[in-house]
Amino acid sequence: MSQLSRRSLLTSAALLAAGSALAAPAAGATNRRCPSPIALQMWSLNDQAEQDLLGTLDKVAAIGYVAIESYDLYDNSPKVVRAHLDNLGLGLCSSHAPFPSGPDAKSILDTYAELGSRTLVWSLEPEEFDSRDAILRGADRINEAVVNARPYGMRIGYHNHFAEFRNSFNGQQAYRILLNALDPAVVIELDTYWAQTGGADPVKVLRSLGRRVEYIHIKDGPATGMDDYMVPYGTGTIDVDGIARANPDVRWNIVEMDRSHYDMYWLLNNCYEYLVGRGLAVGRRPVS
Repeated sequence: MSQLSRRSLLTSAALLAAGSALAAPAAGATNRRCPSPIALQMWSLNDQAEQDLLGTLDKVAAIGYVAIESYDLYDNSPKVVRAHLDNLGLGLCSSHAPFPSGPDAKSILDTYAELGSRTLVWSLEPEEFDSRDAILRGADRINEAVVNARPYGMRIGYHNHFAEFRNSFNGQQAYRILLNALDPAVVIELDTYWAQTGGADPVKVLRSLGRRVEYIHIKDGPATGMDDYMVPYGTGTIDVDGIARANPDVRWNIVEMDRSHYDMYWLLNNCYEYLVGRGLAVGRRPVS
């Protein structure tokens, strides 16, 4: 597909969404664009990207995704990846990258500044939710990252797994302990699948987070553990429709399929058609 053909797939709504979401929103800003644009977390195609990241991005653009959430550069320079995204008309809604705290902070920030990332998202490890003190130490590391990222014009986001929802201390959920300890500037990316795996109702969690949550990860499957194999939307245990409609302040609906017995490109196309076809997300390619 030619560059011109790819660009012709962009609807004016998707262009507006992609352009406004690449920059950090103004204080107090809210989405109110319902539905939100659709992006892809590139971990879904980790095996393919390890072989050929740029060719993998070509296929993501052809499906119709508005943007990606990067996971790795796979030995490509940030400048090359940024140029390729621009040529494809693909946005970069955020990047999964380690919290820029400690001795590696400058290297991380320099790399993702060159890529053009405005929001860096990462997680704490499961063992960091084994005690209240461990949670607070993790929060300190995240808050340090916020301070380090600010001169770069970058924001820090937090992505959950399931220990945050499964563990509690003196009747208080580990996730709430963490949120209360985080700098209010930390953006929340709710992985709705892992929230349900941890025993929470992701729709209720999304509603409770209000404007603090800007990104959601959407996947479907049995919601039993980290080794789950993902399935097409609507065939697992996740209320995908309810999640996509739960909070109008969500800025990006991010598809992520960690692993699957299905062909991954087929599955990601199926996810795209499910969300866009049902009016739950805005994409670059219309679905009849």
